[in-house]
Amino acid sequence: MTDGNAPKKGGRPHISTRELSTFAMLGTLMFLSKQVMEGMPNVHLLGVLTMVCAIVYRVKGLIPVYVFIFLEGVFVGFSLWWVPYLYIWAVLWGATMLLPKKMHPAVACVVYPIVCGLHGFAYGTLYAPAQVLLWFGGDFSKMIPWIAAGFPYDAIHGFSNLALGILVYPLSKLLFMLERRYDRKGA
Repeated sequence: MTDGNAPKKGGRPHISTRELSTFAMLGTLMFLSKQVMEGMPNVHLLGVLTMVCAIVYRVKGLIPVYVFIFLEGVFVGFSLWWVPYLYIWAVLWGATMLLPKKMHPAVACVVYPIVCGLHGFAYGTLYAPAQVLLWFGGDFSKMIPWIAAGFPYDAIHGFSNLALGILVYPLSKLLFMLERRYDRKGA
């Protein structure tokens, strides 16, 4: 996007109707991709799509992420398990935002999957503070055993994110191309 992230008067970025529609579709795509891949625990495209949204839409990339989180709550249930989603995916978005905007493609093709994979490996650890506060009544002595018990699932999550992370660069390039095409046509 060329100037979509430029702040308008008052410091807030302008969000067009087209962007809102795009973000709704991307958030829905995130939700549906997770539902379709539900048979493979901890294997999904959420990390990939979160990173793509951050790379292409920068700050506005949080909108589709929170559309996904809202849809998870609506269709799966707003329960205690859902609360950590409010920050876990923002951590990956934030880590992606810290990466250089202009990375050589060869570097990006290595860095993006690594970041995506690290988020998968860290998922249980990121989830743990909410687990302690919401389920264990603030008893932090239960946090390390809980993380250790979940490590096999975090390993699956990390390795699958690492493998699927190879899609981040080509998908972000595709989305950039589509955005430029739209900007040129002015439709």
